[in-house]
Amino acid sequence: MELVNTSPRSSWQTAVPMQTSETTRVDIALFNGFTLPKVAAIIEIFQKANALIASRRSGRALYDVSLLSASGGRIASSSWMFVWTESVESHRGTNDTHLLFIAGGTGVQQACREERLTNWLRRRHPFSEIVHPISEGRLLLEAAGLPSRYCPLLYGDNEAHDLYSLRPLSEAPDAVHTALRIVEEDLGPELARLVANSVAPQPKAPFRSSITDNLMPQPQVSEKILASARWLEANVDRPISIDDAAQVAAMSERNFLRRFKSEIGMTPSDYLLRARLNMSCRMLVESRLPVDKIARRCGIGSGGQLAKLFRKYLATTPTDYRMRKEAPPSCLA
Repeated sequence: MELVNTSPRSSWQTAVPMQTSETTRVDIALFNGFTLPKVAAIIEIFQKANALIASRRSGRALYDVSLLSASGGRIASSSWMFVWTESVESHRGTNDTHLLFIAGGTGVQQACREERLTNWLRRRHPFSEIVHPISEGRLLLEAAGLPSRYCPLLYGDNEAHDLYSLRPLSEAPDAVHTALRIVEEDLGPELARLVANSVAPQPKAPFRSSITDNLMPQPQVSEKILASARWLEANVDRPISIDDAAQVAAMSERNFLRRFKSEIGMTPSDYLLRARLNMSCRMLVESRLPVDKIARRCGIGSGGQLAKLFRKYLATTPTDYRMRKEAPPSCLA
């Protein structure tokens, strides 16, 4: 799939580190089922930057972060941790610089049907210097008929930095790298490095099962198989048949099984199991839900079955895995 990308109306090239006084509005659009870790990391980056500014000089915070949703109120992450949001309809634009991040997650299909959210995106898009979808968040932009608008500082021939990687124009940058690069351009490399070092690294799932993160750049994976893999990831919490996944790909069951194994490198059943185990690992780290409840929400059935799978694939138990993997501190909890 071709990456749609437009350039921002300004590129921060004239920013002077530690001398800017204008507020940068960071809007983060959320929906039920959004993925928590990257959103938490982005918030923490801008809040840490504000704290460092306050410790070195007087004056107001540079970054004003807002969590927004279609109707406002409580929004549940994919791990059933809740955040409080403002309604997009009550959120008014200003003359300040606006950056827009759109969360990804399993609830994106429902979010695409939220007219208030897509209409707000159409209104806000022209006035946002950056419009950065995170993983499945790009589907919400596509539903609104809008292109992504990535940070231009992450492209080009300028000198590479340790905090991020330069990307070819055909590849979308990581949202956390984008946030760090903005802080570096606004405040200078010294403070940006302090921010980067203070933000806890995100725990990684033990399996490489994400079609969005790992298979999108591979030209041999067809759109139909990509769609079916995304659908499997979005429906890990309910019973799924091979015939259901084959219908998503508009293929016969036999052809679907052959194509999926050939293009993805594993069977749909194995892919689904890895997606369920990845979600259970995230929920163990990000929430305090009982193991039995996590197993049910990940489509695994029971805590006992989840424990068997953990022992088989990870040589540990869910409880021991949770004790070893501490979730990073977050203002979202």
